[in-house]
Amino acid sequence: MKFQLATAAAALAFAALALAAGTHRLAALVGALVAGSTALASILFMGRAASRSRKPMQGALLVFAIVFLARIVLVGAAAALVAKAGWNVFAFVIAFFVPYFVFTALEGAYLHSLRRTGT
Repeated sequence: MKFQLATAAAALAFAALALAAGTHRLAALVGALVAGSTALASILFMGRAASRSRKPMQGALLVFAIVFLARIVLVGAAAALVAKAGWNVFAFVIAFFVPYFVFTALEGAYLHSLRRTGT
């Protein structure tokens, strides 16, 4: 539960930071929301897969891989929408990838905790 709460808190913090991006806040908010929403989905579904599987690590890794592929599609689609709207794509990219690395670290720590506890 602590990883889910940390992910939710980080997602809210990154969204708040994106709103402070001045004239590029809309593009930054889209990036932060895509990163945060996929991270929340990932960590919640990883927990669900781990608790319902006989092999918790494999279930969680499968979710990790599926969400990674979904992120690739969502980043491409969101970048196209941001560019079409005439917003700053650079702000979008920064607002997505900085949180993405934080969220990936949280997801990795969660996976590591599954390895140690076996749950």
